[in-house]
Amino acid sequence: QSLVSSSKWLQRYGLKRNKLSLSQILSQIGFQHRKDYVTTLGKPVASRYADGLFPQYKRTQDGNVYNLTAKKELILHFVDCLMGAIELYKQRMEWLTSESRQIFGVIQEQCIVIVLDFGIAAPTEFDLCRDALSMVLVEQVIQIARFNLIRAAQHLMKWQQKCTPVSEHTVKSAVTWLWKLDHMTAVSHTSSAEALLEAMGDEAVSS
Repeated sequence: QSLVSSSKWLQRYGLKRNKLSLSQILSQIGFQHRKDYVTTLGKPVASRYADGLFPQYKRTQDGNVYNLTAKKELILHFVDCLMGAIELYKQRMEWLTSESRQIFGVIQEQCIVIVLDFGIAAPTEFDLCRDALSMVLVEQVIQIARFNLIRAAQHLMKWQQKCTPVSEHTVKSAVTWLWKLDHMTAVSHTSSAEALLEAMGDEAVSS
């Protein structure tokens, strides 16, 4: 999701500006083999003067043929550029699949509520959940504008009544609240839905 939505990231690292898509590269290292409509034949006919004169590349997605005119040095330049772009993608993927992002993805909204539904998790699972939530608070929530936490239970538990501005103090407060939660609390069949409805009731919330 985040890799695809990374148009700004691509621009930031110059991948669009450097014109590294297949179409852009082909336009810089050659020219398209043209067809034109011949009235007497009643059909499009490709020019034949370039046959055997240039190496040719047929683009699979549309069948267009390109005559390649670039010297070896320019081809090697594009090889270097593409290898650099591949390395940037690898670094981006490693970042996207590391730490809290591996579990929660990348939080892009600026005002969020995290609904906690621990169900009947065992004590060790409960602590693992709190570890993961603490990680996302410290790594990602710290970078947005406002947030809140709601625990699904028979009697809903809210860290704050409304979404609160993000600061080091509020994030630390939320982590402390999280680790003070009781392991087991009474849960009803509708508690998860009620917690979600409560979260959506704050008009400022975007996710």
